[in-house]
Amino acid sequence: MKYYSQTDNVNWLKEYKARHNAGLETRRIVASFSKRFFSEHVPCDGFSDIETLGCPGHFFEDELMSILNMEGRKCLTWKYYAKKILYFLRQQNILKNLKAYLEQPGDQLSFLEGAVLIDQYCNPLSDICLTSVQAQVDDITDKVRKVLRTKNPRHPSLAPKAGEVLIVSDVEFQRQVLDAMNCVLYEQLKYKGNEMDYYNSLNSFIHQVLIRRTGIPISLSVLYLTIARQLGVRLEPVNFPSHFLLRWCQGKEGESTDQSYQLLRDSLDLYLAMYPDNVQHLMLQARLYFHLGIWPEKVLDILQHVQALDPSQHGAVGYLVQHTLEHIDRRKEEVGPEVKHRSDEKHKDICFSIGLIMKHKRYGYNCVIYGWDPSCMMGQEWIRNMNVHSLPHGPHQPFYNVLVEDGSCRYAAQENLEYNLEPHEIPHPDIGRYFAEFTGTHYLANAELEIRYPEDLELSCATVQKIYSTVKE
Repeated sequence: MKYYSQTDNVNWLKEYKARHNAGLETRRIVASFSKRFFSEHVPCDGFSDIETLGCPGHFFEDELMSILNMEGRKCLTWKYYAKKILYFLRQQNILKNLKAYLEQPGDQLSFLEGAVLIDQYCNPLSDICLTSVQAQVDDITDKVRKVLRTKNPRHPSLAPKAGEVLIVSDVEFQRQVLDAMNCVLYEQLKYKGNEMDYYNSLNSFIHQVLIRRTGIPISLSVLYLTIARQLGVRLEPVNFPSHFLLRWCQGKEGESTDQSYQLLRDSLDLYLAMYPDNVQHLMLQARLYFHLGIWPEKVLDILQHVQALDPSQHGAVGYLVQHTLEHIDRRKEEVGPEVKHRSDEKHKDICFSIGLIMKHKRYGYNCVIYGWDPSCMMGQEWIRNMNVHSLPHGPHQPFYNVLVEDGSCRYAAQENLEYNLEPHEIPHPDIGRYFAEFTGTHYLANAELEIRYPEDLELSCATVQKIYSTVKE
């Protein structure tokens, strides 16, 4: 109802029809994604048909949420691509909000709002809003006022007038505020820096900092600075080498100075939204897209922009342009997916099939098979680094592509895998890319995977039945 005013005379039949048509169009698009993009990750330009939809965006998002909230273990592929589309749509909206935020005068910027926008961009499917975060900060501020009241009942920070921008000029009053803040944040609430896991991304997301009461200098500084300003003490952010700190000016306000691959993509997008002509980060973005093998046309656009900004980069630019054009040519020559038939003589040693829940004998992790090769297809460097030659059958045995419960994708030798006698769902983000349903014992391949392994589905079912019959006996 946030999209409608109670005073408006709404034609509800028209709105219902628009919502119904949006639902049909949404499902058509989601159903098409697996066929269009199975062979590679969805490139950014793959969403072009979504951006030109003739229906209200909130109807489209609502239908995507309906797909994601479908009960049961079916429609995993639809859920997988619905999540990707929703992720993209929300990031585009958040990016617009971020750009509008950056256009404000520097002295009017809220550090907390900026932190929330970055948090939202990196976690677009989470329920993160400035109002909720601000309410939590206000609650901490009230606790500080309570401590401050016991120390100095007449402190000017305790009774600000409505709408007044509080400024405490007396140095001693400012010190009392900071002492009370330190008492609440570090003694009562036990906020701390994460020394043991410094580079964990959760340390940078403001809503997680408030939940976990753990962060790093920049996120804790945003929280500290925001509370201090609400109590009339102005602190200045200072960007030290390798650290982000706050400075207490003790009086007059000084001058301010402006100084797993998805997170890296998000970080680059955010940075280039602020500094679109930064050659170093543009080159990093081009290399990232190039090595991920996605959106080669975008790589050429970025490289053209870099060449115009800095002609001295022609060597690196020329190398990437050449190989990107080769990638585009190879993609045009692709004739279709490779199909693997178990009846082929070269596949006679394959013991396991697509969709089976397995356990690694050595490392103990649970996983599901989504592909296989009759022998190890990795390069010699990988074989050497993984010490494959120490295995009894070395690289000359079947190897399986598996999705692991910790979110990783691995390539495991057949002799290291065994049936999991207590199969359960594998919580991997790419499950829906390969499978349509979890039956309770194994996964059923989606249409694209069935094309590549046409004889595996029946074999998986038969194998599971055989395992359970053996266990019962």
